[in-house]
Amino acid sequence: MTEGLLLLLKVSVGLLILAIGMGSTFSDLAYLWRRPGLLVRSLLAMYVLVPLAALVLVTLLPLAPGIKAALLVLAVSAGAPLLPKKLGAFESDAYVFSLVVTSSLLAIVVVPAWVALLSGHFGVAAELSPTTVAVAIAKAFLLPLAVGMALRALWPSFASRWSETLLGTAGIVLMACGVLLLISHYELLLLTHWLGFVALIALMLAALAIGHLLGGPTADDRTALAVACATRHIGIALLVATAFPGPRTAVLIAVYVVASAAVSIPYLKWRRTKAAASRAASVSGT
Repeated sequence: MTEGLLLLLKVSVGLLILAIGMGSTFSDLAYLWRRPGLLVRSLLAMYVLVPLAALVLVTLLPLAPGIKAALLVLAVSAGAPLLPKKLGAFESDAYVFSLVVTSSLLAIVVVPAWVALLSGHFGVAAELSPTTVAVAIAKAFLLPLAVGMALRALWPSFASRWSETLLGTAGIVLMACGVLLLISHYELLLLTHWLGFVALIALMLAALAIGHLLGGPTADDRTALAVACATRHIGIALLVATAFPGPRTAVLIAVYVVASAAVSIPYLKWRRTKAAASRAASVSGT
């Protein structure tokens, strides 16, 4: 059952990325590249500060080695292909799309570098080549994205009409897979221990704070970067997890699903309330 759920999870992620490509343009792709200050802050937050926060947590907290490995695996697995699904209500589409593509491409170099550093921390001979990461990202992210963008270029009305429907349907399937993984592996989740949940939630909260503070003066950009920092790339996490000792793959995903929802949903609700209040104030002032 677990293998089937993991396969369905990967398929749903691929369909989400296809839908994202169907709703995006090449102009959106270059949005972040034309803003070097925001680009540097975004990548610094996702690829340097969040992993450093995880290192601090595993150093300070008396965690089991497997939980430490899980935290660090998730921390270095940046690149947020599900970000557009989470941020559909915010006016940051171009930034979000550009950030998703840029961060996923950068993962080809940065993730193997982090794995090399962390292998010394765990005293294991872990190796993950840029080629392995590149192939994984190409199959799971770049291919469906390119197909989606090609559909938009060739049949723009079709792509616009179906992208939201596909995004919503794939999102429901993804959520269902996460819930079923939680149910089918509840006994393994109990072995994670309460301190492991606390540590992972602390990491997600730290990631939200890092992104929010470095997102710049635009409210929607701050929200987008905060959620990007707290959103892990499941495909990369699965790849990195094989290099380190620690919890089983299904447990890693299930615990992340719980922690991510616990911190992201209240944050997004707060940001939507703030955005609505700001829009109301602007209307009343005109």
